[in-house]
Amino acid sequence: MIQGILIEGLIFGIMVLGVFMTFRVLNFCDMTVDGSFPMGACVLAACLTHGLSPSVALVLAFAAGILAGLFTTVIYTKLRIPDLLAGILMMTMLYSVNLRIMSNQANSSLYKVHTIFSGVKDFMKVNFPQVSADWGIVAFLVIFVVFLLVILNLFFSTDFGLTMGALGSNVQMVISQGVDPRIVRGVGICFGDGLAALSGALFAMYSGFSDVGSGSGVVVSGLASLMLGEFVIHSNKIGWQTFRVILGSIIYRALMFIARRYGYNIGMNANDLKLVTGLMIIVCLVVSKVDVVGYFKAHLRRAE
Repeated sequence: MIQGILIEGLIFGIMVLGVFMTFRVLNFCDMTVDGSFPMGACVLAACLTHGLSPSVALVLAFAAGILAGLFTTVIYTKLRIPDLLAGILMMTMLYSVNLRIMSNQANSSLYKVHTIFSGVKDFMKVNFPQVSADWGIVAFLVIFVVFLLVILNLFFSTDFGLTMGALGSNVQMVISQGVDPRIVRGVGICFGDGLAALSGALFAMYSGFSDVGSGSGVVVSGLASLMLGEFVIHSNKIGWQTFRVILGSIIYRALMFIARRYGYNIGMNANDLKLVTGLMIIVCLVVSKVDVVGYFKAHLRRAE
């Protein structure tokens, strides 16, 4: 149980990092994630079934996500279509693209194909037979995610990264520095969709199949994870901000697991998970606007 929550939380946490870059850093409503997430899975499946190594397949999946983000950027900047509509259009078009990548098949099994996770499981069975193989996958993902966080934190410490951080809140300041905001925004969108595609590829390897519909509602779950992390950790430091993204993803997956396992006691089933996600986002938004600490302090003063 714990292994599954950690594995899914870490895998989807990579996608939430992409959502963090677009929605929080750039203040750009990018719905492309719902298409780039399954695109990563489809590219991975196509590469593995054609004999490419899993590491190369992951790189190509990441590159495909970057390409999807690039097209969203072009639609937004060159055609002057609003960000929300540009993302929705790209997400819609990617469904057909993903079907093409999968040779017009809606899903593809990866159980008979060697992946990184199957290699980790074989390693655990040989060297640590007394330990569950899932703990080996958890260890691999922890190392992988920590590596990504270090890269992101170093990037946001550079001049370009600081400019990107300023772009979402003050476009005029970026322009006054002689920097083209379209380029900065485009890099952020491309990298965010690349992370979403990478997450989709890893999830396909873990679940053992690739499906063109696996991206449905991914953006919403990403926003819920993002807000849960922000609710738990309040900080303006980029290191804490990226860490709380992963933490929020793990908490969200844990809550979804609890809802799936124990929700039947109150008449819930798997069909209600999207309803729970939406309500969770509403609660996080409402709570974030309320000064809870100030409220309790004022209440204590009245009581005294």
